Amino acid sequence: MLAAVPADPPADSPPNAPDEALDGALDGAPNAAPQDARRHWMSVLARAAADELATCLAATGGAPAYQRLRGPESGLVMVRGRAGGGGAKFNLGEMTVTRCTVRTASGQVGHAYVAGRDARQAELAAVYDALLQDPARADALRTGVIAQLAAAQAARRAEVARKAAATKVQFFAMRNMRTS
Repeated sequence: MLAAVPADPPADSPPNAPDEALDGALDGAPNAAPQDARRHWMSVLARAAADELATCLAATGGAPAYQRLRGPESGLVMVRGRAGGGGAKFNLGEMTVTRCTVRTASGQVGHAYVAGRDARQAELAAVYDALLQDPARADALRTGVIAQLAAAQAARRAEVARKAAATKVQFFAMRNMRTS
């Protein structure tokens, strides 16, 4: 069972220091670019369906030998929000997630957290995370798989936005109609 545990505050910060002090803590770090790249592919993998991941993995030569280090296992995490998008934090509710950690035969360790209870999706995403850390396969996977999945996800988001925009009510136009 997963449990969301609050992170310990930095040793030099006073108790109850605002979380904003930690925002951007990695900015300017020497490994910022690799962290950004990994953040991007982890985001794409977490949103991809298990069938998409399996199809892409088969097309790129299949999964290497790997060992499960943790999971896949499902649990709950607390989702937090901010009033008005930038105000005080509040607990929105709990969300089911599945996590998995694998190690490939070449030694790369991959992690994945995905929304829902799809153990296969979490395991495949963790395998991809490990493969993307392998310099021999990373470039081919980024251009062939991650870019393809990201483009498909962007197209789906654009379609949803297009459908939602069609239902938008122009209140300014309605106000003008009433005064006429």
